[in-house]
Amino acid sequence: MPQNSSPTPSNNPYLQADIQKTVAWSLEEDVRDGDITAALIPETETAKATIITREHAVLCGVAWVDEVFKQVDPDVVVTWHVKDGDNVEPNQALFLLEGKARSLLTGERCALNFLQSLSGTATTCKKYAKIVEGTGVKLLDTRKTIPGLRSAQKYAVTCGGCFNHRMGLYDAYLIKENHIAACGSIENAITTAKKQQPGKPVEVEVESMDELRQALDAGADTIMLDNFSLDMMREGVELADGKAKLEASGGVTDESLRGIAETGVDFVSIGVLTKDCRAVDLSMRFVG
Repeated sequence: MPQNSSPTPSNNPYLQADIQKTVAWSLEEDVRDGDITAALIPETETAKATIITREHAVLCGVAWVDEVFKQVDPDVVVTWHVKDGDNVEPNQALFLLEGKARSLLTGERCALNFLQSLSGTATTCKKYAKIVEGTGVKLLDTRKTIPGLRSAQKYAVTCGGCFNHRMGLYDAYLIKENHIAACGSIENAITTAKKQQPGKPVEVEVESMDELRQALDAGADTIMLDNFSLDMMREGVELADGKAKLEASGGVTDESLRGIAETGVDFVSIGVLTKDCRAVDLSMRFVG
């Protein structure tokens, strides 16, 4: 189920369309019927501006910035000095803008909002990926994303060295406690899933060793170990013996992550990769 990487915006038509829609919506909420402050500047005045980062970060969001200025004014020239996935340092120049001064100022905040938010996601993911280096475990994101930015954040996760879980409710099963209760049993839920959507990955969440056995017997592709202790995870890995992939989840912290990764589970899912990210501090400066 986990994807090794999100397709880049340039070769993913869905993501390209998503970028166009989210940028258009963001400009609409910011600009509406006109930037009255930028209108103080003569329409013909041109300018150059450089964008810098004020802190260490992993860059993500190039395509979103390009799309902002394409929609604001296609004559604006954007020259990048870095690319998605690059490590950047304080005061490093990220890109140069050239065009009408009004256009640069109108697009500034929208462009930087995308770049700082997605870079924040990528930077958080890089931090967590470094914790599990050498273990072979894959860190997965979740559906706990900023509304409207699901595909963007999923892309940023891969720029930071982590991996994508399912994109949404449509591309893979994740059978949880309430689904099991409504279906009557783990076996019924898994059997029904395989009949209704053959070929779709089937994952089930379990809370005990007995439920793990039931999920294995029913043929789950992946089994999520919800809040298992380290000893229970190790026992689960031995019990599964490769018959299903195992994913640890629940209460994962910086301090506990390495120990979890060393139990032998295949994946660890962490909501914080996308839901608690702090935006990177960026700044735009006009230059002579």
